[in-house]
Formats: sequence, C-alpha cells, structure tokens
Amino acid sequence: MENQTTVTKFILSALSSDLQVQFFLFLVFLCIYLITLIGNMFIMLVIRTDPHLHTPMYFFLFHLSFVDICYSSAIVPKMLENFLAEQKGISVHGCLAQMYVILLMGGTEVFILSAMAYDRYAAICHPLHYVVTMNRAVCVLLLVGVWTMAFLNSLVNFLPVLRLDFCGTGEIGHFSCELPLLLPHSCTDSTINKMMLLASVVTIGLGSFLPTVISYVRIISTILKIQSAEGRQKAFSTCSSHLTVVSLFYLTSMFQYIKPSSASLYTLDELFSIQYSVLTPMLNPLIYSLKNQEVKEALRKAQCWKG
Repeated sequence: MENQTTVTKFILSALSSDLQVQFFLFLVFLCIYLITLIGNMFIMLVIRTDPHLHTPMYFFLFHLSFVDICYSSAIVPKMLENFLAEQKGISVHGCLAQMYVILLMGGTEVFILSAMAYDRYAAICHPLHYVVTMNRAVCVLLLVGVWTMAFLNSLVNFLPVLRLDFCGTGEIGHFSCELPLLLPHSCTDSTINKMMLLASVVTIGLGSFLPTVISYVRIISTILKIQSAEGRQKAFSTCSSHLTVVSLFYLTSMFQYIKPSSASLYTLDELFSIQYSVLTPMLNPLIYSLKNQEVKEALRKAQCWKG
C-alpha cells in the first residue's frame, strides 16, 4: 500500500465558494439559529409556567425543545464560523465530538417523537384509560428509555470510529461531520463501522419509526370512525402538529443514513441535512405554536399577563 497523508484536520464545505454568497448565508443561518434558540426556549418557558400544559404531551415537547437546541448548537455555530473563515477546517477530535453529539441528539429526537406518537395513540384510541396509561411515572420511564437508547446507539457507532485512521485530502464536502460522510475518508477497514451503522438504522427503524407509523395508522383509523365532523377535526388537531414534525424529520434524515454510500448526490445531501438538522429544530416551536390551540391559548395568556 502506498503511503498516504494522515488527516489531522477535516475541511468542511461552506455551501458556496463565493465570498458574497457565504456572507449572505452567514446572515441567513445566524437568523435561523437565533430563531431556533429563542423559539425553543420560549416553548420551554411557556410549558414550565402554564399549569394547563403540565400534561404528557407537553412534557415530551419540553424535552424535544431542549434536544433541538442542543442539536442545532452542535452544528450551526461551526457552520457560521466556516462561512467567515479563510480556512474552513475542524480538527479530527472536534469532528468526532461533533459526530457523537449529532448521533446522540438525532437519536434522542427520533425516540422522543416515537414516545409522543404513543402518547397521541393513548389519548385518541384509549381516552378512558389515558390518565392511567400515561401517568407521571410512565412518562419519566419513557424519557429515561429515550435517552438510554439514544446514548447506546451513539456509543456503539462512536467507539468503533476511534480505531480508524483518516487519510487523503480530508475534504468532507459537507457542512458537518456526520458518520456516513466520515467513513469514506478512512484508510482503515471500516466494514465494522458500516455494519454497526446499518444495525443502528434497522434498530431505530424497528424501535422507533415502525411504532410511530403503526400508532398513526391506528390514530387515523380511530379518527375516521368519529361520526361528527367537529369531533374528527378536534381529534386530528391534537396530533397534526406532531405528524408534521415527524414527516419533516424522518423523511429527510432517513435519506442520509439509508442511501447507498456510492451515491454522489452532494447537493441533495446538503439540502436534506439542512432540513433535518438546521431547519427542523427551528420549525418545531413554530409548528407547535401555530397548529396547537392549547399553546396558542397559553401564549395569549402570557401576552395578557405581560400587558
């Protein structure tokens, strides 16, 4: 084997090589990041202060907002730095740390969305038993399970990466250090890593995505059996926000982690990655605020109290 240059720093893409476009993108993504932080912190504050929102659904929404802040903060600040920097790099250790946080927060978001789907299933399909089914202890256990599964998923993918050596130019051609984008730069056999990644995708699919789909099939089936149009509208409004968020996150993130590694769809990769890792954390509080009557009522009360 020929000697290859060991990578000590990865080069991250800035989405454009034009300096004026980069400055424009810096302003755009700075606004997105600020909206993400303010929107999610505001949702957390409203849920914490309004007793009417101390329910299982908003318990999970509170933690979803926290995860969205962490998820966005793992990616966007470095992206903003690279828009203005001449050397758009990140150290190998920094890249691996970012990759771990992305895996942890992405996995946590997936499992929280699944827990929220189960909550909506219990509320709509078994309303008489909802208080017992989704009591405080059950919610806490679900949340512990969410973080445990996300931690294990990130750990089993992160530890095998530590044994890899990276060679070549170190140009990732992307704005963040996601695992599928790092493996092609390894000059060490990464078969185990690819197998672990595939196993994780399958596990998350069976453990989160499939239950979410089944829950919504049952939910929609139950809603369609409601005779009154007003009843159907009310039932659907309680889960439409969550269904929108699930669709935005799953459809784009699954493309990144399921598509063949040989597919050279760099532009599509970046667009989908921006959707699930940058835009979705910003859109979540907006979606829940605009489509959820209880949150809008809590916001009106807050405005009246402030006035």
